[in-house]
Amino acid sequence: MFIHLAVATIMVVLTVTIHGMGMAVLGRVLRIEAVEERAHHVPSVSLRSLKFTILMTGALFFLHGVEIWLYALLYKLIGAIHSFETSIYFSTISYAGIGYDDRYIAASWRLVAAIEGINGLLLLGWSTAFFVTMVTRLGRV
Repeated sequence: MFIHLAVATIMVVLTVTIHGMGMAVLGRVLRIEAVEERAHHVPSVSLRSLKFTILMTGALFFLHGVEIWLYALLYKLIGAIHSFETSIYFSTISYAGIGYDDRYIAASWRLVAAIEGINGLLLLGWSTAFFVTMVTRLGRV
């Protein structure tokens, strides 16, 4: 059990670090865009605003995708799940907290999958808070 907790801890630290770095970059982009929009008097409903919102949403999806794929790679590399396609599927439903069942993963690695679920929910919440801040800061509410 201690090995599984250690692996889960390493994955949490890795994904939180990746997410934190990504959010720092996106926060900087948001600040630059807010200054640009104020300087050019861009209305809250404009093509530029739509493009920026889609870009930021895509960037958040990308961040979560990287984190999901890291867990999927882990499951495949340790032999917890035999098919890479199944690893991606299982990681996605675990990360998102959907977690239909754990029949896809070896019983000995279920704890890692459970911690992935908690990790994913926290990172998704972090992204949601960032997105709400972005919409508010750019006056799009």
